[in-house]
Amino acid sequence: MNRLRVKFGRGDSVKFISHLDIIKLWHRALRRAGIDLAYSEGFNPHPRISLAAPLALGITSDVELMDIFTRRHISPHSFTAMVGRQLSPGIEILQVCLVAPTMPALQSQVRFAEYSVDVEGKADDVSAAIVSLLAKENLPWQHQRDTGTRSYDLRSLIDDLWLGDWSNGGGVVNMRLRCDSNGSGRPEQVVKALGLGEPGSIHRTKLIL
Repeated sequence: MNRLRVKFGRGDSVKFISHLDIIKLWHRALRRAGIDLAYSEGFNPHPRISLAAPLALGITSDVELMDIFTRRHISPHSFTAMVGRQLSPGIEILQVCLVAPTMPALQSQVRFAEYSVDVEGKADDVSAAIVSLLAKENLPWQHQRDTGTRSYDLRSLIDDLWLGDWSNGGGVVNMRLRCDSNGSGRPEQVVKALGLGEPGSIHRTKLIL
């Protein structure tokens, strides 16, 4: 059994593709490349491919992580060469390494995700809003989902916020948000909580295991 950890990027052309469809795109690319995938056991076997943390629609990234189990050994270099040319435009392999098959599931290791978000406003005003939000002990929040309204403490999902590059009228807010089995912070909700309206582009910059 071979376990490869793949770091890849998702560009603008695939930022509105769902988590499940991304898995399907990878599965097709791996099959076309002739990768001998390992499958789960049971009545409905499926390829052992898992992403670290689903990426919300509309967000780009160059830090996505995925574990792929294969039945035969394949080197990271060979994997990159074989699979890279089969991937859809907008998905790019950035790094591949071997990890021990006995390590915990990738999803269970994720703790935080960092984002870079384009916003409008004056740097001083945004900085003051960040200081005010981080000073709160809790921040009751509601999110409307297909299954109904979900209420939770948004502050507990925010680890840190800080200003990035800035120019007249706008700039970047960087954020480190919780991303684990107890909850995942959503960048657009943090921007709204800061009183900054709708965010511009959102880019995931780091996954912390």
